[in-house]
Amino acid sequence: MPEVQCGIDIRLRKVLTLWDLIFYGMVLIQPTAPIPLFGVAQKLSNGHSVTTILIAMLAMVVTAISYGRMAAVYPSAGSAYTYVGRTINPHLGFLVGWAMLLDYILQPLLNVIWISAALQSRYITRLPYAITALVVVALITALNLIGIKSSARANKVLLSAMCVVIAIFFYAAVRYLFHLEHWFGLFSIQPFYNPNTFNTHLIWGATSFAALTYIGFDGITTLSEDVENPRRNVLLATVLVCIFTGILSGAEVYLGQRVWPNWHTFPNLETAFMDVCRRVGGSFLFQAMGVVLILAALGSALTGGLGAARLLFGMGRDGVLPRRIFAHIHRETNTPTYNILIVSAIAYVGAIGLNYLGNAYEHAGELLNFGAFLAFMGVNLSAFWHFALMHKGGQRRILADIVVPLIGFAFCASIWWNLNILAKIVGGIWFLIGAVYLAATTRCFRTTPKMIDFSESS
Repeated sequence: MPEVQCGIDIRLRKVLTLWDLIFYGMVLIQPTAPIPLFGVAQKLSNGHSVTTILIAMLAMVVTAISYGRMAAVYPSAGSAYTYVGRTINPHLGFLVGWAMLLDYILQPLLNVIWISAALQSRYITRLPYAITALVVVALITALNLIGIKSSARANKVLLSAMCVVIAIFFYAAVRYLFHLEHWFGLFSIQPFYNPNTFNTHLIWGATSFAALTYIGFDGITTLSEDVENPRRNVLLATVLVCIFTGILSGAEVYLGQRVWPNWHTFPNLETAFMDVCRRVGGSFLFQAMGVVLILAALGSALTGGLGAARLLFGMGRDGVLPRRIFAHIHRETNTPTYNILIVSAIAYVGAIGLNYLGNAYEHAGELLNFGAFLAFMGVNLSAFWHFALMHKGGQRRILADIVVPLIGFAFCASIWWNLNILAKIVGGIWFLIGAVYLAATTRCFRTTPKMIDFSESS
């Protein structure tokens, strides 16, 4: 209900336009999104990462349609757990929220792994990985504990720097390829389809990793109350952001593949794109791209770590988790100190453990997608449930209400099914813990679960 003061109805002003939403979505995803994934994606797809990005784009566009439609129905939340909990079943909604919690916790872990790998392999080569990761985690923890927040101005400066460096890369790569092989160097179908190395099973499995490129697009739905004509603009913005991201990411990866076709010769898979930059732009572009990527990953780790800590705080405050630990707030800094330390400990232990197993970045990324694609499947299913089965969207439309969400569900389910076995085992254990906890707190599912308030915790 809107707040009323002196007889005046106080509401959020609907000041955001369609392009404001698109810009916001691009900031969330970042134009450098596919670059840290490049080397690992090339290995997983055997040289077809462009194809996997485009396949993932189709799944994300269809899911974005479901997100946009459900955000119009529940404009104040914008979270998958809300759509599933209110449309299908509150217990199922809780489990979707539990899966989303895994994503929140893994985001700082993923960035810690990449920053540590970049520093340890390119800049601080003599320092052991465990020490480098400890320094990175300690820095992130310290900044979050003292309550430092990234400003909108800082985000815009960083986004501008990313765009400048990427523009320089595009120019340098096109120039390099044209001088090397003229038009034959610039245009080729091999990044999309190479009959000598194409494998459908590998492509489908690699698509689950490439989908990390698009993680964050659903954040647009949280602005539904601030948007002009939300029923139209939220839907359009989520779809267009996915399309713009797919086109830009596909172009970046296409040029990277043409510049360095043989992924087997990369010195380091996690930082492979930096070597591509060195080949086309020399030391300057190598260093510029490295600095921008590390700063972007550091910013993402900071906001991701604080977001995970505040989500845990919200769960503790609402009684979903023990209040004494998870609802603790430091009096001076007003930060959830215990939660920040817990998230940091998980990030460090996870970074070391996954590095010990090998392919740390790949495993962390696929584990993050375990929760993300469960949420995406839930959103598509809730859209089908609401508009087709509950028939609450006016006249039922076969394509929009039935075909599109079911295709989105099947697409996301197929990608989720092709996650690696480690992601399924660890993610399955996490999901089982959530199910056991839910059963214990709801008298074996006989009472309604306490719901996680993502909107206030994030």
